[in-house]
This record gives sequence, C-alpha cells and structure tokens, in this order.
Amino acid sequence: MTESVHGGAGRRAGPRAIALVGPFASGKTTLLEALLARTGAIPRQGSVTAGTSIGDASAEARAHQMSVELNIAETAFLDDRITIFDCPGSVEFAHEAEAVLAVVDCAVVVVEADPRKVPALQTWLGLLEARGIPRLVFLNKIDKSDMGVEEALGLMQKASRAPLLLRHIPIRQNDIVTGFVDLALERAFLYREQAPSEVIDISDPDRAREAEARYAMLEKLADYDDGLMEALLDDIEPAQDHVFADLVRDFRDGLVCPVLIGSALHGHGVGRLLKAIRHEAPDVADLADRLGLSLEGEPVVQIVKTINAGHAGKLSIGRVLRGAIDDATELAGPNGPVGRVSGLLRPSGQQMVKRETVQIGETAGFGKLDGAATGMTLAVGKSAPAQLAPLAAADPVMALAIGAVDRKDEAKLALALAKLSEESPALVVGQDADTGEVRLGGQGEMHLRVAMERVAARFGLSVEQHQPSIPYRETIKANATVRGRHKKQSGGHGQFGDCVLEIRPQPRGAGFVFEDAITGGAIPRNYIPAVEAGIIDALKKGPLGHPVVDVAVRLTDGSYHSVDSSDQAFRTAAQIGMREALEQCQPVLLEPVLHVSIMVPSDTAPRVNMMVTQRRGQLLGFDAREGWPGWDTVEAEIPEAEMAGFIIELRSATSGAGSYTARFDHLAEQTGRAAAADTRKSNARAA
Repeated sequence: MTESVHGGAGRRAGPRAIALVGPFASGKTTLLEALLARTGAIPRQGSVTAGTSIGDASAEARAHQMSVELNIAETAFLDDRITIFDCPGSVEFAHEAEAVLAVVDCAVVVVEADPRKVPALQTWLGLLEARGIPRLVFLNKIDKSDMGVEEALGLMQKASRAPLLLRHIPIRQNDIVTGFVDLALERAFLYREQAPSEVIDISDPDRAREAEARYAMLEKLADYDDGLMEALLDDIEPAQDHVFADLVRDFRDGLVCPVLIGSALHGHGVGRLLKAIRHEAPDVADLADRLGLSLEGEPVVQIVKTINAGHAGKLSIGRVLRGAIDDATELAGPNGPVGRVSGLLRPSGQQMVKRETVQIGETAGFGKLDGAATGMTLAVGKSAPAQLAPLAAADPVMALAIGAVDRKDEAKLALALAKLSEESPALVVGQDADTGEVRLGGQGEMHLRVAMERVAARFGLSVEQHQPSIPYRETIKANATVRGRHKKQSGGHGQFGDCVLEIRPQPRGAGFVFEDAITGGAIPRNYIPAVEAGIIDALKKGPLGHPVVDVAVRLTDGSYHSVDSSDQAFRTAAQIGMREALEQCQPVLLEPVLHVSIMVPSDTAPRVNMMVTQRRGQLLGFDAREGWPGWDTVEAEIPEAEMAGFIIELRSATSGAGSYTARFDHLAEQTGRAAAADTRKSNARAA
C-alpha cells in the first residue's frame, strides 16, 4: 500500500546515509546523540561536555572538548536503516567530510542564530552546493536564541545560494520556546524533554503567524511550480499532498533548502527531523545518478574513512553503492587488487558490531584491505573500477619539523606518521631536500597538535618539534678574480692544483654558469671537470651559511704538475679559490617570497591587509571572490619567514572562515635587521 504524500511523497524504502555538517560548536555531535537516543540506538542521550557521548569518544576529542575526527553511527527509524556521519565543524578537521560527502544522500546543516558563524555557514553551504548535495538546515539552540526565527532566516540567507525555506515557526510563552508549528502539516507541537512532541491546537495568535509564514513558504515553492502559482493567485488553498510533493521534489533537486528548528540538547525537533530524512531525503539510487554510476554490474563500495585499529589491523569504512558484499570478497581499486575482505563490521561510534553481509546503501567497516585508501572506489573482482569521487590532495597551511628524540626510533616514527596520514589524508609528510628535515604539514595548530598527541599515545614515541627552517639562499653583488692554489707534499706523490677564477653575479633566477676559457694547455682538459666540481662544492654553503645561486664562474688560467696534479687536487684548489672569492663579492642573503591568495569575508579584508603589511608583505590587489557573495580574494607577496602563525591569526580575524593558498614566487634580497636575525637563527640551527 502506497503511503500518502505527507507520509512519504513516493518514498522509496532502503538504507539512508546523512551527513551532519556545519560551523564549529553548533551542536552536531549533540544532535547525533539526540537522534540515536530518539531511535533507541542508545538507552539515553549522552553528553559531550560530560564525556558520555557516542561521538567524540577518542581521548583527543575528550581532552579538547571538540570533534577532531569523523563520528559514525547507525540507527533505525520506522524500520529504515540510517547511517549518520557527524563531521567536525572546525576548519582544521573539516577535511574529514571530504570523502563522506561523496556518499551521503543528503546533508543536515546544523547552525545556530549567531552572526559570527555566517561565514563558516557559507563555506559549508558552498561546498554542498558545488557538489549538488540536497541539504536542509537544522536551526539549533532555538531555546537559547534571542533572535526571532525570521530574523535568523534573513541572516542565514546571505550564506545560501538556494532560497531558505522555513518549515517551522516557534511557539513562545513568556519569551520561552515551548513548541513549534509545522507549516506544511499545519499542526502545532508542544516540546517534551527527550521525548516526542505532543500535538496541540494552534492558538489564535499563532494561527495568524502561521498563515503568514505558510504563505511565504508557498510563494517560494510556487517559483518552481506554475500550478501552485496559479492556485495562490486565485486564492485557492493547495492540497496538502501537492505541497508535500513540491517540498520533496524541490529539496531533492537542491532548488530550496528547508529550515527546521529545535534544540538538540533537549531533544526538541528531533522527531520532525527524522521524519524529514525518512520521507523526503533521496536514496542510494539518486546518489548513483549523481555520481554517474549504473546500478547494474558488479558490487561497488566507496571508501570514506581509514582506521588503523592496532592489533586488529586496518579497517576501511565505506558505503556500498551497488550490489552486496560478503565477507572474504576480493576487491580491486584504481591500481588493481586491494585485498580480500577479512571481517565486516557495523560502525557505532568507537564500537564495531560484526555482520555477515553489506547490502546496497549500507555502510560498513571492511577489514584488512591493505591496498585501499580513503576516497577510493572499489569493486568486486580484479579489474580496476572507474573512480567516482577521487579525493583531492589537501594543501597544508601549517607545518612542523619533527624528529624522534631517540634516534633509534626514527623508523617507528616514519611508520606512525604513515599510518596517521592514511587515516587523515590532510596530514602531509615529507622530507625537505635542502635541510633534510622531516616535515609534517596540516590544516592548523590543533590539527598538528592532535597528530602529535596520537604519535605519543598510540605509538609511545617522544618527538621533538620546531618551526621548519627557511630555505634561504645567497648570491653576490660584485665581481672578483682569485687564484685557488692547493699544494701539499707528504712523501711520495704530492698534491698540486692551481686555477684562476673570475666570478661575477648573474641576473636573479639565471642559476649557475661555468665557462672554460683555458688556452694553451695551462690546465689539461681532463682536470677541467674537477675544477667545475670544486666550484659547485663551494656554492653549497656560502659565507652566510646557505647555498649560493645566480653566479657565473670563468676559468681563465692555472698551472699543473706532471706528477702531483690530480682530479682531487684541482677540485680542492677550486674550492679554496671560490671560498675566498665569495667573501670578496659582497654576499647577500636571499629569502623565498610566496604568492599568497587569501579568501576572506569582505568585512574582514582591511584587517587582513594590515596583517600582510605587518609581515613585510606586499599587497598586489583584491577582487570579489567568484561565486562567493560578500567575500574577497586578497592577492599578496609575503616572505616565507613571515608565514609562521599566519593561519592562526587569519582564522582569528575571520571567525575561523578565512583560508589561503600559497606558492613559491621568487627570491628577494633581504637586508637590515631581518637579514641579520634570520642568518643568526639559521646558523644556530645548522650548528
């Protein structure tokens, strides 16, 4: 028997997957608790602050009182399975949502009526809009807000390209929110603490407000339905089934963004949210269409999270998008076979429950797929499947130079970092070619701090850390001519090499040039390469302690001994000559300068401009950020030495919403106090 429209609107049964996203500290993990408690998945609603929640159960999340990783739980509502992905709101851990958003049917954007969180809300909504993910807003903490819901709607509309469609209005008694009116159902509900709301009659004052708000809702729906527009123009009350059909269609198509209200802490509005998910959210068939995946063919699973579970081995969390997958099934990724499934688990916070098979639309942990990685599309068999949603590499905005306190632990540290970066692909591990430092890049101070805490807690390693060394260079500003002479007699064959070198500066970026101008056999041809090698040796560390660039050296004369001359003797002679010459050629320090593109809300741009100039930066200009109303992109050049802590200051200035990208642009001469200070620091670290 088909359900009525307001009970289903053509609802297709089957597992759902939703993402809880939104600005930091808006109550997403508390909402997860409320959803699990209301559906009976847990006996009572836990508390994030008290450390009794299913989500945020890791030691790091408990210690910092914030989500630092993805929380995953499964529940059932009216016999439909729902997987809930609770994504961290902090911009430093928002990368956890990247792979998840590829597999969810819709997103619930959790936000509160706070003007400071509008830029972060815009960031989340922009991400969802770009991916074509149906989304609804849960306006949380309605019991604490002094702002009217209509005012809050106007505030949030600035962050959304799609019209925000108010579905509920609050009922207030003595300035306290006691319930709400559902504008589609035209019913009033009285909140009950941690329990389903009670249906009540709509009072006369609330009825007038309801009529006005409902008409505003219908007007927005009528923008996409000519029949509804005609009914409104003719003052004809549309059938409720017609209204629900429009609500469902426009939501699934991303034409509107419905807004529900409630309080996750008290369980208010949670029941209506669950019904909206069950009856109005699209399903895995719609998701497959969005990803361009046919439902015919071998089973397919998309990996959204990797967990290295100690002795239990590697666990790959993924959603089955086609077919069904059993234990011991062999799977292949983009580069061929990734392994045979060894155990299927249902995620529930930090706990895992065994299961026998995973059906289409369901999410599970797949054991010991050693070749799998977050963001991969896997398929049954040995052939490499098409990748539906490859995970883009994250650009680090902050880095640490790290090393094991005990040198014998370096191999263990490398293994620990490899496992952590597998779990969190936004952690980037690399070794600097110039300094040899191992660098750990991440999305901010807290991101790197949590990584270091895990290295200590999970792997028992003590790690030393410091700011990465700046890759300074040197060059020269004057010419010089020197004679490099090496003569040594120590019994038997001695050593003799003699060369005359002319050194001159090159234009910036021209590099090193060696010219052989020997005539008359002053130096035999077979020794010329040794002279060039000695010059290159000397350029590796100049008078200021850094590699020397943009230098031309001309070998003009010299002498040799028929017995004592050798390649090594001439190489040493060239080194001696170059070291003397570089001291005479007015050496100067060059520092790397980055081209930085800074994306910020427009009202914070003046402060950001000041930050740039305070860091010896040069403003190149700014423009409106394309596709982001109310945002600017500031272009600047900033010395790399001044970028330490920049992301922290930027996020402080922009309520956590600002971001930047940076790339090497050029080397610039550094003079004055900055040059002296940076040289001292670099030399001290080298020592």
